[in-house]
Amino acid sequence: MKLTQKNYLKFSGLIFAVVALMHLLRIFGILEVNANIGGWEVPVWASYIGVLVAGYLAYSANKLGK
Repeated sequence: MKLTQKNYLKFSGLIFAVVALMHLLRIFGILEVNANIGGWEVPVWASYIGVLVAGYLAYSANKLGK
């Protein structure tokens, strides 16, 4: 499969959608994962920002990939 710009945008949109879904699952407590960065535990409120950013990037990539 040749990696065209359209395929790249669709693939990156899928990856960002999965990341947004993981953030949503963490917010609702379905995915009980403690995110740690250098020994610092990332609070759940950071997932609210993560779902917004990843969701926007997924939407934009899929919109541009059409």
